[in-house]
Amino acid sequence: MANRTVKDAHSIHGTNPQYLVEKIIRTRIYDSRYWKEECFALSAELLVDKAMALRSIGGVYGGNIKPTAFLCLVLKMLQIQPEKDIIIEFIKQDEFKYVRCLGAFYLRLVYASLDCYKYLEPLLNDYRKLRLMDRSGQYQLSHVDEFIDHLLREERFCDIILPRIQKRWVHEANNELEARVSLLDDDLDDLESESDDEELLPPPRPRSHPPEPSRNAARDDRHGRGHSPSRRSPQRDSRIDREREKRHHSRSRSRERDRGMERERGMDRSRGMDRDRGMDYGRGMDRDRGLDYGRGMERERVMEYGRGMDRDRGMDHNRGLDRERGMERGMERERGMERERKRHRSRSRERRHRSRSPGHHHHRERSGRGVEKEREHRHEREHGKDRNRDRDRDRKEKHHRTGRSKRETHGGMTREEMEIAEANALRARLGMAPLQP
Repeated sequence: MANRTVKDAHSIHGTNPQYLVEKIIRTRIYDSRYWKEECFALSAELLVDKAMALRSIGGVYGGNIKPTAFLCLVLKMLQIQPEKDIIIEFIKQDEFKYVRCLGAFYLRLVYASLDCYKYLEPLLNDYRKLRLMDRSGQYQLSHVDEFIDHLLREERFCDIILPRIQKRWVHEANNELEARVSLLDDDLDDLESESDDEELLPPPRPRSHPPEPSRNAARDDRHGRGHSPSRRSPQRDSRIDREREKRHHSRSRSRERDRGMERERGMDRSRGMDRDRGMDYGRGMDRDRGLDYGRGMERERVMEYGRGMDRDRGMDHNRGLDRERGMERGMERERGMERERKRHRSRSRERRHRSRSPGHHHHRERSGRGVEKEREHRHEREHGKDRNRDRDRDRKEKHHRTGRSKRETHGGMTREEMEIAEANALRARLGMAPLQP
């Protein structure tokens, strides 16, 4: 609550008055001891006593950024927002110079450029000394006119960014302000008039010539004896006035010409700076676009290369797996056919051995004729079946031999051997053990 702006305060330059002080400096002021002890519950009337007790001006100082009492009172004035009449009374104060500086600083922060020129330019004739505290905490010698000149010309003073104000020549062009006349111009006019009077005086008379009464009277008039306004010649006065007016007009014209040239130089410089900023900004944008485009193209190339490598690895792996599965199926099929051949051979061999054994003939002799015939028929049927099996087996072997002959290659290797060689090469690249031929 103690750090908030008053409820009926008006916004300054479109924002809260306290926001004219930067946040970090504003926070340091809130945490300072002077703000908590001396600036608590201050009003516009009590603020005068605190301003009269000031002994220096300045912003922040020290390594831990401590605010000065002058800066704390400026923030307090922004918080309570005193009336304009009180600020003008601060500025018109001749006895207390630090009160005048406080009012001038607040006026520069809050009010428009026309008020700043109107109320602050007369203070340029105040040459009293001031104590200014720098960032290291040391006091430096300054003057009131230097303080006012910094307020009117600088962009940042006492560690606070000053709001921008309109140039003086703009107000002069709009007939809002008259041309400023410095006190030094009057002193220069007095010096020039004295030099002109010395030139108009007659040369000194030589000592050899006798004194003339008319010249003695003129010398008496020059030295003040018998001086009267009626004795001065009107032609001389008119000539002096004309020459003075001529010098004044020539000086004013040269001054206006210098101001116009300075104004044109400032405008040309500002246009050149804006043009350079625009060109630098455009170059920076083009350079950033080129870098982003190059990075994107490089990233896409890397991703495409990675996808291609993964795709090739997957295809090679799948081809190797399919080739291994086909080889294993062929080998299993050949083993099964070989087992079937061995089984048929063993069965036929047993049947032939059984038919040639003596017990078989003895049993046939002992059996009856019907039983013998039935055995013969059964034997014939079994023999016919064996013949059919042998015929089928021979046909399959012949077909298998013809298929193997068709699969032979020009290099003298069969397709199976070539597949086994390719599988062994692939397994060697993958770090696996080779297949047995």
